[in-house]
Amino acid sequence: MRKIGVLQIIDHVAEMCIEANTFLSDDMIEGLRRARQSEESENGREILETMLSNFEVAKNKNIPICQDTGMVVMFVTFGQDLIIEGGSLEEALQAGVAKGYEEGYLRKSVVADPFIRTNTGNNTPAVIHYQVVPGDGLKIKILPKGFGSENTSALKMLKPADGMAGVKEFVLQTVETGSPNACAPIVVGVGVGGTMEKAAIMAKEALSRPLGEHNPLEHIEALEEYLLEASNALGIGPMGLGGINTVLGVNVEVFPTHIAGLPVAVNITCYVNRHVEREL
Repeated sequence: MRKIGVLQIIDHVAEMCIEANTFLSDDMIEGLRRARQSEESENGREILETMLSNFEVAKNKNIPICQDTGMVVMFVTFGQDLIIEGGSLEEALQAGVAKGYEEGYLRKSVVADPFIRTNTGNNTPAVIHYQVVPGDGLKIKILPKGFGSENTSALKMLKPADGMAGVKEFVLQTVETGSPNACAPIVVGVGVGGTMEKAAIMAKEALSRPLGEHNPLEHIEALEEYLLEASNALGIGPMGLGGINTVLGVNVEVFPTHIAGLPVAVNITCYVNRHVEREL
């Protein structure tokens, strides 16, 4: 049985938090470059050029790509034969976030109580979702989620009779309402099926799928393409100031659900769609 020490996990998570907040993934950079080339609005092109310049400055100076360095969301795939030495996996993951945000001089945005709102001082706790699988692997995916876009996300419990048309209508309503305040061009994660919380978790993780990579189900890929085209036809554009590039990508995930339900969650992220993944 393979063994991993908690100190190794802490160091990896800390590095991932800094990396995610300092360097935007290649798929997002390419998506923004394509948007700049295709954008018909002069204001939109200038905004997209500024965004791309910002990433270069952040990379060269090793500083955050956005002042909102987010609340950390993790997706952890844990092999049932793996042994964690020196402490618990949960404690190691949380300690890694604290270390990364301290050593990376990243803004600490988490409050300990949603009403009293005292800052925890180290950006923990992170929100962690676990999946236990066969084997002895450990895969960690980190998504620092800013709340300008998180606040525009939505969940709705549709009726089965609403069908595909109802899903399309709800997603487009959410994009139209939220994208001007979510620092467009945005990426849209959609979760359909399961239960209320399952749909929301799927929508969140869908944001980590690289731009241009579609759902393998043919009818869901068609849904993604429709939603992308229809969203950009709204004319909201970069930063809500008009243009043809409102959405860079729509990623839809589905799961079996109850005969009486059709849960749909929409999770929006801004143009700073941060996600880093490692296998330890």
